[in-house]
Amino acid sequence: MKIVTYVVLLLLISSSLISGQPSNEKKDPVGKWLFAAPYAPEGYTAGTIEVGYSEKKYSATMTFSVGENKFIGDRVRFENDTLYFNVFIEGQDVAVKLKYEDKTKMNGKAIYTKGVVPLFLTKEIKKE
Repeated sequence: MKIVTYVVLLLLISSSLISGQPSNEKKDPVGKWLFAAPYAPEGYTAGTIEVGYSEKKYSATMTFSVGENKFIGDRVRFENDTLYFNVFIEGQDVAVKLKYEDKTKMNGKAIYTKGVVPLFLTKEIKKE
């Protein structure tokens, strides 16, 4: 009876360890992301964020659908599945924080002096 109990206990522990292992998916924010910011001021509700990686450093460029200005990200980093950067828009420093959900989705927020704006991103997939 003791052997059966030990076997069952061993199986339970083994299955919980196997199911609790992290995914082997490489988390990579590099690419062109389309974003929606439905609660942002007019003119800033949609656009793209291009994330690059070169010489062991990340870069980010934000462009809005209205207008042609590109805003270069400052202090760009990707840590613990989260992309951080700052952009300077209309005299204000805007802190952007984006959580990498999967290879086609990131969500986060832009923080500026008038509040917090939710951001929803989908990766632009190149059609071949």
